[in-house]
Amino acid sequence: MLSRVAERLFWSARYLERVENTARLVSVYDDLLFDLPRDVKVSWYNLIEINSDVELFEQRYKVKNEHNVLKFLLADDSNPSSMLSSLKMVRENIRTTRDVVPQEMWELINELDLYAQKNIKQGINRSERHVFINTIIEGCQKIIGLLAGAMSRDSGWHFLTMGRYVERADMSTRILDAAVSLMLQSEAEESVQLGQVVWSKVLKSQSAYLDYRRTIRTSINGAKAVSFLLRDACFPRSLNYCLNQMREAATKLPRAGIIVANIDKLHAKHYEIGTSEDLNNEFHDYLNDVQLDIIEIGHQITENWFHFRQGDAA
Repeated sequence: MLSRVAERLFWSARYLERVENTARLVSVYDDLLFDLPRDVKVSWYNLIEINSDVELFEQRYKVKNEHNVLKFLLADDSNPSSMLSSLKMVRENIRTTRDVVPQEMWELINELDLYAQKNIKQGINRSERHVFINTIIEGCQKIIGLLAGAMSRDSGWHFLTMGRYVERADMSTRILDAAVSLMLQSEAEESVQLGQVVWSKVLKSQSAYLDYRRTIRTSINGAKAVSFLLRDACFPRSLNYCLNQMREAATKLPRAGIIVANIDKLHAKHYEIGTSEDLNNEFHDYLNDVQLDIIEIGHQITENWFHFRQGDAA
């Protein structure tokens, strides 16, 4: 496979996953607004900080309110990671690799892109946000389902898989970080009531609520929810599962040694979580280190397989 084709497939999967996970992140905060007590304040600006977009956001907006944060995350064309920017990049990458993906993918990504552009104001405005966000998530899942059911498990599939799970691992840790930041900002007397709402919403945002209840078989608390989303070997949005999928895909490709070694190194990093008290600033730093390691693995994938002379194979 030509390295430029492999790179476009890898980034198609990353951008598509970014669209879905941005929608999930917004969904967490949107649900919290409805369920938290009125005296507990939720800052939408946390999402900007968690996504490491502070500098870019503050160049564009002076007011750190819900409307501006959502416009930046969903619609701003100056933000390369916004939902509309990411959909545009998925569409462009698939347009130039249509001969190696199922034919219907081009149609589905066009439909999703057109829907998002036409209805983006629903995502920014609160009244119809829930329907818009769910439609975006379902559209992404439809495309992923098409790929899973109709694409050969060749090199192209393995690059798509790595792209999807690199992005998913990164954003899943950011969603956890959003919840931990919220808890750390709360007063001690609020923490128990807040925690019951926050961790339930985090699990639901990851479609993990029922799997958690079947697997853990206890009431929801921060320590158990975070441990499940980090370490469960079977749930497809846990960090552990994402790393395993990245590793498995890499081993099917040539020259995978450095990638596998660094995934194994990240796998070996462990933060002991005994109680919800352990979800503190040290845990926040641990999540930040994990995100930096995932970013570095993404850079290494680019260096290892995509930076070739024109016409070289990946």
